[in-house]
Order: sequence, then C-alpha cells, then structure tokens
Amino acid sequence: MKTLICNCNQTLPLDAAALRSALGKTPGASTDGLEFTHTLLCRREAAHFQRAAKDTTARGDELLVACTQESRLFLELNQETEGAASVQERPIHFVNIRETAGWSQEGRQSTPKIAALLAAAQLPAPEPVSTVSYRSAGRCLVIGNAEAAERAAGMLSDKLDVSVLLTGTGGALAQTHARATNSGRLTRLRGWLGNFEVEWESTNPIDLDLCTRCNACVEVCPEGAIGLDYQVDLNACKKHRDCLRVCDAAGAIDFNRAPLSHAETHDLILDLRASPAFSQHQPPQGYLHVGADERALVDAVLKLRELTGEFDKPRFFRYDARVCAHSRNEKIGCSACIDVCSTSAIRSDASRKAKTKGQTAGGVIVDPYLCVGCGACATVCPSGAMSFAYPGTVDQGRRLRTMLAAYGHAGGRNAALLIHSQAAGTALLDDLGRGASLSRRDRSLHGLPARVLPVAVWHTASIGIDLWLAAIAQGASQVWVMTTAEEAPEYRQALQEQMAVGQAVLTGLGYAGQHLRLLEVRDARDLHALDAALRCEPAQTVARAATFSVQADKRATLELAIDHLVAQAPQPVD
Repeated sequence: MKTLICNCNQTLPLDAAALRSALGKTPGASTDGLEFTHTLLCRREAAHFQRAAKDTTARGDELLVACTQESRLFLELNQETEGAASVQERPIHFVNIRETAGWSQEGRQSTPKIAALLAAAQLPAPEPVSTVSYRSAGRCLVIGNAEAAERAAGMLSDKLDVSVLLTGTGGALAQTHARATNSGRLTRLRGWLGNFEVEWESTNPIDLDLCTRCNACVEVCPEGAIGLDYQVDLNACKKHRDCLRVCDAAGAIDFNRAPLSHAETHDLILDLRASPAFSQHQPPQGYLHVGADERALVDAVLKLRELTGEFDKPRFFRYDARVCAHSRNEKIGCSACIDVCSTSAIRSDASRKAKTKGQTAGGVIVDPYLCVGCGACATVCPSGAMSFAYPGTVDQGRRLRTMLAAYGHAGGRNAALLIHSQAAGTALLDDLGRGASLSRRDRSLHGLPARVLPVAVWHTASIGIDLWLAAIAQGASQVWVMTTAEEAPEYRQALQEQMAVGQAVLTGLGYAGQHLRLLEVRDARDLHALDAALRCEPAQTVARAATFSVQADKRATLELAIDHLVAQAPQPVD
C-alpha cells in the first residue's frame, strides 16, 4: 500500500525514520511507498497525489492518505486524474494523524501513536457481510395537527408522495385539497423504512375525503365548533345540526357514523405529535419524531427528502442458537440481549428449538430491519451466541493488536485505547485537537495525550470484555470507552457492568490501577472536562505482551486473554 503523509503546513512533527522502523517491524504493516516529504499535499503538491493515484492503479495497489479533513478534495482529484481508477474499483483510504496525534501539547511525543494509526489504516478491509435491503417509493405519512402537518407536507410534497393523518382538532388545513388527508386516533404503528403499517380509528362526524372545504359548515355553526381543520370539536358542539343541513349535497357530515378502522402502508413517517409512537431510544429507520422542535423539523425534512430508492445496510449480527442461554427445557433463563437492545429488535422465542447433542435450546429472534448495529447484544451475551459482524471480532482484534504492536515498536509505553463512535465521537476528538492547536500558548487545552490511541468504531457498545482483556494482555495499559448523547442509557449501564467484571479480574490478579473506564461526555461543548479526563495515571499492565490472535468465539478469546494475564500476574496465582 502506498502511503502519503503530509505535515500540514509544518504543523505536525513527524519522525520519518522512527515511523518507517516501527512499521517495518509490525506484522501487517507496510513501509513500501511511504512518502513523508509533503507539506501541502492538498494544495500546491496536489500533483503528487494525482501521480500516486495513477501509479497505484497501474500496479493494482491501494492508496492511503494521512489526511481526513481534505478527503473530499482528494476524491475529486482522483476522479479528474486520467488513468486513475474510480473509488468504486479501488477505494482510497484516509487516516487522521493531525487532530488525533500531532495537534496536541504532546505532539512531539506522538510518533508511536502515529505509527499505530498508520499501521491500523494499512490493514486490509474486513470481509464483507451480508446486507439487509430497504425499498422506499417515497410514500410519506405526516402525523399531527392540521397546521403543522400541512406545513411539513408542503415542504416534502415536491419530492415525496405525502399524505396526512390529523390526530386532533385545531389549526387550519390548506384551502386546496392537494393531498390525501385523514383524521383519527392512531391505534398502531409498526415496521421500518419502506414497510410501515399504520392503523387508526376515525370517530369525527366529518369525513375529510368527502369534504370539499366549502366552509359552509364553518360559517353556520353557532358555537364555532367546526374550525378550518374541518373537524367537529364534540366538546363544544351543542347539536344544533345546522352543519348537516348545509352539507346535505356533499354528505360529508354524519353524527351517527360508527367508528371506522383504517389501515395503510407507508414508506416514511414524520411524527409531529408531542409524544413519539415508539418508546425505545432508537426508533426504526424511516420514522422521525420532531414534536414542536423547529430545528428538528428542518433536519427531518432534509433527511426524508433523500429516502427514496433502495438502501442496503450490513447485517450487523451473527446468532448461534445452539449456545444461546435464553431458555432451556421450556424455562426462561438469560435475557441480557433482549434487555439491552435499544431498538426492540430482539424478542424471545422460547419455543424455537435447536437440536444439539440430544438437548433442546430455546432461542431469540433478531429483526435485521430494526437492528441498527450497536453491538450491545454481543457485549452482554455470556455465551457468545450473539456476536457482532460489522466488522467481526477477529477483525477488530487484529486492528487493536496491530495498533499496540506498532506503538510498542516505536517506543511507546502505557498505551490507553480510546474507543469512540465514528460519528459523534470522531467530531468531538476533532474539536479537541483543533482546540489544542489553538491553545499552544495559553495551554488551556492539552489535547489527546500521546499515549491515548483513538479507535473509531461503528458503535461503542460493539466492543466488549473479550476484546478489552485481550488488549490488556497484548500490552495496553488501559481501555476507555467514550460515550456521548447518541448512546442509549441501556448501553452505558451494560458497559459499566461489564467493566466492573473485567476490572475485578485484573485487580484480583494484582494489576494496580484502573484499567477499564467509561468516559461519559453529555455536552459536546465541554471540551475542558474531556481534556482533563484523558490525562490520568496509567495502570499496571503485563511485562510481556501476548501475541495471540483474537478468536471468533468469545469464550476462546477470554480464555487466551486470562491465561496470559494469569501467567504475567504481579501476584502469583494458583
């Protein structure tokens, strides 16, 4: 793999010799094509990137650029370069060594960390997993009162096929009958992007489908019980029935109409009511609840407008019913995965039997359309029946071991792995790095310490005790998990419980200090609190780092890790 490294206008201290030496000693890393000579690769030296893109295409090689903030520019340059393969044929890889390493008060000590980041970025991509497909034709249902629903529908109707469900009286519908409009009490909503099943019961005397919005009923009602939402406020109505007389021709009003049940399917749901239809932390994809939040409404509209077509997502989990401890002999046992799931994607199926060695094992069912890939089910699963597949445990373990090996070969000590989400976590560390670079004089922000190795993952709950203890056995001093407001409360509790178990093992074996820690960042603006939390004393680790590979089986990995921790224990263990 050819690797282009830029010092970003000389703001990054780079030790080319040390980095080359460390990568040369790290299994899986490469020193071929390392270029450290760039100062402004994204500007006046852009031609160097174009030549590299063309050369790697000719050789069938891959290209890594140690820059993420200008990734869009590099992708555009690649597209414009004659002889360079498209990113669909040959992906270009990017790694951040600026905000996460060089831009810190300890930037000059960050060479081992940079080596670790480069080595991990050079690893081959994990094996692809099967996907789950969603198909959306853009049929969108807006739920709410008349005025808010009409306004939102107007923002969507040029792109989507919009209909409205009024769930209460008040407000005003548009005079023009531009879209299908119904009213009633929502009785059921379930499903996901492209497949929502909506049921409601209508009890109002005015049938909005028959109503011509001629306003005659509004004008004659002596109590003003009929508004421009063309619904009767039954609490205000005194039963004069003048509305019936003026609506005789249209027949839209019937006070004797029995409640009617309706059912429809929609691809997308925009919910403007105060309370959401789904109580779980993470609602199904394609459902957006905004309430009365104006900013959330704009964000939701922009997102919904793009949700037409076919979408694929990874099938995030693997499930082996043979070793599932959920039920045995028709008795419910472990329910850890069901309890922790924030999307309600996992449910019990104790009647589901899997024959194994003459015994029967009950199981659980995971709905892949509701699963968003948090991985918490795999983290809390005691038997390894549930495992995370995107990427899998073996790939994650290889990544952590490679980082620790490169860090050690470059002379690094007391590494702390900081596991964070690819979205909010990455943005937070970028802000911290930028703040530290601007604080070099007053030192108000320290930045990411040189011994802290950031590890971006799809979801922070997807890495659990097996990988934590394996990392400690392979030389890490500490493993920290940074959560933000995007993580569900269930995940934080599950992580804390698992960390308590892992820490008990390490403390019991005589390893001093706190090895496992959950860093909760509730307010992304409080960088100073995060900055202080990242600067703490290292914990005691093994004298000799283990070299084993993480296994697909959770228990096998735990056995390898604990065996090495026992063998290296500061206190003799029988």
